[in-house]
Amino acid sequence: MARKRHTAEEIVAKLRQVDVLTSQGRPVAEAVRSIGVTEATYYRWRQEYGGLKGDQVKRPKELEAENARLRRAASDLTLDKMILAEASRGNF
Repeated sequence: MARKRHTAEEIVAKLRQVDVLTSQGRPVAEAVRSIGVTEATYYRWRQEYGGLKGDQVKRPKELEAENARLRRAASDLTLDKMILAEASRGNF
């Protein structure tokens, strides 16, 4: 069976669905099976996305991308600074 990659919004929706089912008295194992994932996946998702709402899911991903971009920019500037320092030492 092919694996399906769920989007963050789908994960949050499925976690809410399990919460509703468990509040109705169904066992967690049965509620997890009804959304089509394993219990391990459910607990991993709950740890990562547990308290988030649908619109809050995108923000951490955007921040990670921005952080990576800023790290690359800082490393490029550091490299430029080192090259300029090396060149200025050779001129004296």
